[in-house]
Amino acid sequence: MMMARKQDVRVPTYNVSVVGLSGTEKDKGQCGVGKSCLCNRFVRPGADQFHLDHTSVLSTSDFGGRVVNNDHFLYWGEVVRALEDGGECRAQVVEQTEFIDDQTFQPHRSTALQPYIKRAAATKLASAEKLMYFCTDQLGLEQDFEQKQMPEGKLLVDGFLLCVDVSRGMNRNFDEQLKFVSNLYNQLAKTKKPVVVVLTKCDEGVERYIRDAHAFALSKKNLQVVETSARSNVNVDLAFSTLVQLIDKSRGKTKIIPYFEALKQQSQQIAAAKDKYEWLVGRIVKNHNEPWANVSRKMQNAPEYQDYVYLEGTPKAKKLFLQHVQRLKLEHVERRRKAFLAALPQALDALLPELDEIEQLSCSKARKLLETKADFPKWFVVLDETPWDATGHVDDVDDERVPFDLLETPAAEQVYEAHREKLRDERKRAEMRRAFKENLETSPFVTPGKPWEEARSFIMSEDFYLWLDEAVYMDIYGKHQKQLIEKAKEEFQELLLEYSELFYELELDAKPSKEKMGVIQEVLGEEQRFKALQKLQAERDALILKHIHFVYHPTKETCPSCPLCVDSRVEQLLGSRFTRAPKTQPEPGVDRLNLVILGKDGLARELANEIRALCTSDDRYVIEGKVYELALRPIEGNVRLPVNAFQTPTFQPHGCLCLYNSKESLSYVVESIEKSRESTLGRRDGHPGNLPLTLILVNKRGDAGGETLHGLIQQGQQIASKLQCVFLDPGIGYGRNINEKQIGQVLKGLLDSKRNLNLLGDRKEPADADLRVVMCLMCGDPFGADDVLGPVLQSPSCRPGGSAGSVVLDLAVGPHKRRVELSLLSYHASFGLRKSRLVHGYVLFYSAQRRASLATLRAFLCELQDVVPVQLVALTDGATAADLPDNDLSREQLSEGEEIAQDVDGRFAALPGAQPQRKLELFHAFLKDAAEKKTLVEAAHMYDAAAEASGEDAAFNSPRAGSPLCNSNLPDSEEDAEPPGYSPFRDDPKDHSKLSMELEGNDGLSFISVVSAFENKLNNKVPPPVKPKPPVHFELGKADLAYLEQGHRDGRRKSLSAGSWLPADCFDPSDYAEPMDAVARPRAEEENIYSVPHDSTQGKIITVRNINKAQSNGGANNGSDSEMDTGSLERARHGRAKPGLYRARCSRLGRFAGYRGSVGVGSDDELGPGRKKDEEQSAPYKGDNAGVPYEAGDGEDPRRRNILRSLRRTTKKPKAPKPRAPLPKGPWESSYFGVPLGSVVTPERPIPLFIERCIDFIEATGLSTEGIYRVSGNKSEMESLQRQFDQDHGLDLAEKDFTVNTVAGAMKSFFSELPEPLVPYAMQVELVEAHKINDREQKLHALKDVLKKFPKENYEVFKYVIAHLNKVSHNHRVNLMTSENLSICFWPTLMRPDFSTMDALTATRTYQTIIELFIHQCPFFFYNRPLLDPPGPAAPFAPPSPPRTPPPSPHSPVQPLLEQHSL
Repeated sequence: MMMARKQDVRVPTYNVSVVGLSGTEKDKGQCGVGKSCLCNRFVRPGADQFHLDHTSVLSTSDFGGRVVNNDHFLYWGEVVRALEDGGECRAQVVEQTEFIDDQTFQPHRSTALQPYIKRAAATKLASAEKLMYFCTDQLGLEQDFEQKQMPEGKLLVDGFLLCVDVSRGMNRNFDEQLKFVSNLYNQLAKTKKPVVVVLTKCDEGVERYIRDAHAFALSKKNLQVVETSARSNVNVDLAFSTLVQLIDKSRGKTKIIPYFEALKQQSQQIAAAKDKYEWLVGRIVKNHNEPWANVSRKMQNAPEYQDYVYLEGTPKAKKLFLQHVQRLKLEHVERRRKAFLAALPQALDALLPELDEIEQLSCSKARKLLETKADFPKWFVVLDETPWDATGHVDDVDDERVPFDLLETPAAEQVYEAHREKLRDERKRAEMRRAFKENLETSPFVTPGKPWEEARSFIMSEDFYLWLDEAVYMDIYGKHQKQLIEKAKEEFQELLLEYSELFYELELDAKPSKEKMGVIQEVLGEEQRFKALQKLQAERDALILKHIHFVYHPTKETCPSCPLCVDSRVEQLLGSRFTRAPKTQPEPGVDRLNLVILGKDGLARELANEIRALCTSDDRYVIEGKVYELALRPIEGNVRLPVNAFQTPTFQPHGCLCLYNSKESLSYVVESIEKSRESTLGRRDGHPGNLPLTLILVNKRGDAGGETLHGLIQQGQQIASKLQCVFLDPGIGYGRNINEKQIGQVLKGLLDSKRNLNLLGDRKEPADADLRVVMCLMCGDPFGADDVLGPVLQSPSCRPGGSAGSVVLDLAVGPHKRRVELSLLSYHASFGLRKSRLVHGYVLFYSAQRRASLATLRAFLCELQDVVPVQLVALTDGATAADLPDNDLSREQLSEGEEIAQDVDGRFAALPGAQPQRKLELFHAFLKDAAEKKTLVEAAHMYDAAAEASGEDAAFNSPRAGSPLCNSNLPDSEEDAEPPGYSPFRDDPKDHSKLSMELEGNDGLSFISVVSAFENKLNNKVPPPVKPKPPVHFELGKADLAYLEQGHRDGRRKSLSAGSWLPADCFDPSDYAEPMDAVARPRAEEENIYSVPHDSTQGKIITVRNINKAQSNGGANNGSDSEMDTGSLERARHGRAKPGLYRARCSRLGRFAGYRGSVGVGSDDELGPGRKKDEEQSAPYKGDNAGVPYEAGDGEDPRRRNILRSLRRTTKKPKAPKPRAPLPKGPWESSYFGVPLGSVVTPERPIPLFIERCIDFIEATGLSTEGIYRVSGNKSEMESLQRQFDQDHGLDLAEKDFTVNTVAGAMKSFFSELPEPLVPYAMQVELVEAHKINDREQKLHALKDVLKKFPKENYEVFKYVIAHLNKVSHNHRVNLMTSENLSICFWPTLMRPDFSTMDALTATRTYQTIIELFIHQCPFFFYNRPLLDPPGPAAPFAPPSPPRTPPPSPHSPVQPLLEQHSL
């Protein structure tokens, strides 16, 4: 029953008296029969309010209180209970007992004490101010408990509960008890009140006692028995409710439940409450350090807690809590232990990493060793108390150090043993890795580029398989291969440098011919370093092409030693030595402004006169309030002539005004700028390449404008845009109508540009140096620029020079002190100076330990004129110069260098590289030689410049500006006396008539004396006084007179100039000049001389023609420098020939000179594809032009004949590329793979089923696969896939679990095995031609037109594949495959060019770009969608594109424009 209340209904009240055996210990034994416990459990059923100890032995003071007194009964209070029928009742409970005096152990006596049996049967109880009893502790402390009085001080008993103790009571006889109960019952029966027998302590009950009690009850009529246990709270309420039913007959009969059945129900209720309580505790308590007070406070309102405490009490609830906390602690300790054990291997790795140190140590000894380590406190903590799990360290989660006493546990010992075993395994694996690597290094079967599959059988052993995982030895092999390849490439690059003479003798250009490549491979073929890259032919060919690119276009970026190039290091050294260049001003407040005025037909001269008219008397001009010295240089002739050059030793231009008033004059301006830029390309001091330009249109006299003027303005604007220069329209007039304001604006703009280039007073004029000496050093040598330039920079007189990489020193040379400009350059940078810059001597350094160093020196020395002094310096690795080399190579290099120096009459020295020479006296003798030969060297330089301008050197504009062709060898015949002219704008011979500027016919050699005098007069400079020299007489032959007469009839000025001669002590050009080489002989109009390949024509052949047209340079004495370019004179020889080359004086130089004439000049593109057919038809090799008919004259040099044949241009239509054989099929004969495309498609199914299946699989599963189509699949799996599909066309790729890369590789293999490529060879030629179109939109439409010509089956499959690749490229952010990367992977498969030819090698970039366009513009090509924007830059991971060889000279940006306007 549960407690309940109903305030709106009258609740009946029943008074119950609980009786039973009472009395002294003799009567009832040592303990009572459980009357008090029964009352306690009924009145206060909560476990916390239930007390087992209710003693009846009291002191006199306790007996005399309001709770216990002489009434000898206890008032337990009243409770309300709900009955089974739904009603409620109120019960007041009293207990009849006998209180014993604790002194006499006899019942306390009262005034009217009756025997217990009579008192227990009383139905009327009265006791004034009787208080409710709780427990024994209440006695004497009544004020601390609730004080509730018995109502009205009296009570009428309605029924009795007769208690019978069925437990084995101490010192109590059950039969005696039963006899007492029988007597008591007889007394109770007299009251006529209902009685219920209550068997107490059934939880300890004796079966016989219970049976006897039931027998007693049966002997009495209508006596009911209830088995109870107050301690277990079983059937207590049932006993009272049974009595209430007997008292109130109107209520239903209560069902009496046997004890054990009731106990089971109670146990189930307790178990359920316990489970709920434990769940509550587990939910609330997560930390084992939680106190009970806090937790109980949190749980007090929870029904789970209240129910359990009601049934079992707070102590049991706390006990369960403590058990839960202990479990949490154990779990925490276990977690910490596992964490410590997990960290222990790391601690042992850090403190005991060496097996030799602990291999023989036990765990206990290892613990002692650990304490001696410096990092011991970092990993372990020694606790003051043990064990560790009983200390506060277990709760310090921030301290992850391992308790040191944990090492004493068996688990820690196991960790230590595992650590030792791991070290043993690592030592064994390391030994296996070393053995495997040593095996790789010593095995002759492992060569660069050899696949692992081929090398496996020679390398692997059982131990390697046992101890090394596949990933490990594959990684070792891959790294070893990478090292092998890098080393082989480095050695091959060194080999190429050792054959520098060969590359320079072949005169390679951007596109070397097949013959030249064949020569290179033939010469290098027997070298072991060449053979080492046999399996990496593509990389080897790329290295050769890269080296050719370096030879042809040498820069710091293309240098093989980049970024350790000598030129870069010199810039760093000079930059750190000279923070700012000193400024020199000729006069305070005055700066110099040098201006070139370029114009034809007198335009330059007249504008120069107009500007001079605006200047002061001393040629000074005021710009923005500041005075500038204005030096004008009008040019109206051929700018290749020294007299018309933009830059001279005394004139450094700061800007150029370009004038034109017609199409012809505009063409002259454009061609002159191109020639000027070409002549300065590759020169370090060639500033005119970036010269600020202003293009000005001036009005013709009497021209009122109209369409002609409008057309000239439009053309001028377009060309100015191409040249990236300023354009001024006819606002500037002609003649005296000059606009001074606009001239001032032009000069101001040029002045700003000059300042931006740091030319205003920041550099000394080159003419300030008395001697110019170049020191050459090989990039990559053991001894670098620091060793050589160190003593130079330490000189007190060292200051920056006038050109990059140079310094100026004041040195005593002979009896005089001279200003010497020293330029420290790399050899590759110096190749461009041999003809383009005036150098008075060369100091050539080389390393005695490196063959390539001396080889490059030989190549450089070959083409050096023999009048230029040279000093060879060998750098050794000895501590002093007297130390002898310790190896044969050094001794050989030293000996060869000394022999070369002797043969060329140069000087030789050997210096220790470790301790560079600290003084410059070593070069004193060399500088003295340079000073003595200064006049001869300058004369030879001027002679070469004049010969170059007159067309004597066909290769004058090469970026290397070296290796002269014609003037280095005597002419083979008279026909060679006049080399061809040149026009940089001709892509085809027929364009010559439109773009030649009538310049080739009058490029005669002007008198040097008149040139110098005129230049000095023009720039207001007076030449220094010189020592007189006897006059020189000239003799003219008949041939010369005829030539002059012919020139007079042609309208050319062939007369001698009336200018002044040079002072007598100056250089006499007759000492070295060969007039017949310098004077161009006239030819009939439109007569073909021969075809000359030129760098700037991008692989085209220029047919040089001599067009005799009148030259209009104005009248005589017009004040222009161009007057001097029309005079020519043949002078008699005076016993000296022109300077030769050092190659002719030393047998060790020019060992590959035989290839110079035997190999065709130019590239394959220049020679034309038609020649290839002739070569195929002729069995033996006959040179480049074996198929070109040519009749040699009698006695003609065969070498010259071969050159001329190679230079003949053929006009045959190019044929399709040679088909490349398809990849060989597998060992099985397939009816599907390797067959023509038409065999596997039908009109109903235009796409091969295999391709369709592969693409479906890839698009379903592989679009996000990184490197799709770039990462190769497993070859065996690819073959297996093809085999299975060949047997079953219904193959499901997804079920077979093939990887994406395997399917992708199999798909590519399908196209590789086709007999003909998917892109037919005939279409490839048309695609390449369409790709050459410059306009992007026209190019794409042309490619689309070519696509329409594809065979239908090829077109459909190509469309299907390209659409798939386009879809793949859309996922490039995930798969990293852009359209460019996909084209790199796919173009060889789709086009299959013949890689054995240079044509295919040089066109690879074109093929790849075409496929990339198809992929990126797929919607446009196949689905008639609009054009897309060009793709962005490639992803960082993408493989680099093949190196592009830059054009030999800047390609004319106005060439298409000139062709458009037919200038």
